[in-house]
Amino acid sequence: MVKQSREKILEKAFELGQKFEKKYTGCAQTSIAAIFQALGIWNDDVFKAGSGLADGLGLTGDGSCGALTGASMVISYLFGREYKDFGDMYKPMKSYKLVKDLHDKYVETYGSCRCYDVQESLMGRTYNLWDPNDLEEAFQSGMMENCSKLVGTIAKYATEIILDAGFTPE
Repeated sequence: MVKQSREKILEKAFELGQKFEKKYTGCAQTSIAAIFQALGIWNDDVFKAGSGLADGLGLTGDGSCGALTGASMVISYLFGREYKDFGDMYKPMKSYKLVKDLHDKYVETYGSCRCYDVQESLMGRTYNLWDPNDLEEAFQSGMMENCSKLVGTIAKYATEIILDAGFTPE
């Protein structure tokens, strides 16, 4: 099997993030799937655990962006503390640093990591996705396009951080 170039892996993460968000929605899971597939790995437990994290937690808008949270889950999966090391408070420091790097790049790009703030910045207002009228307005406002580009961007950022931290795809 021929190894993909770094650029191709990053491009794949971006493209899959965009594609998955447009087709399936659920920004946490779509970012997880994009990163995993770009890196040639998979973990269904991590993917499933991202299910309720879309739109700032449970479609509330009131929390960190699901794409950021999902990407952080992949970083933690690859570089985080294992249960056998639970008593060692220094073991998760690498994952803390890498997730902080992702957070900082996200905030630099979008101004905030809170979903409501990002919606307002990208679309001029926030949306209650539990309200059918607001949901329809969100779709009409370009939310799918904006969020799919954001998911692709965050999947690419996270994949770059993962590669820089020493992960080698198969």
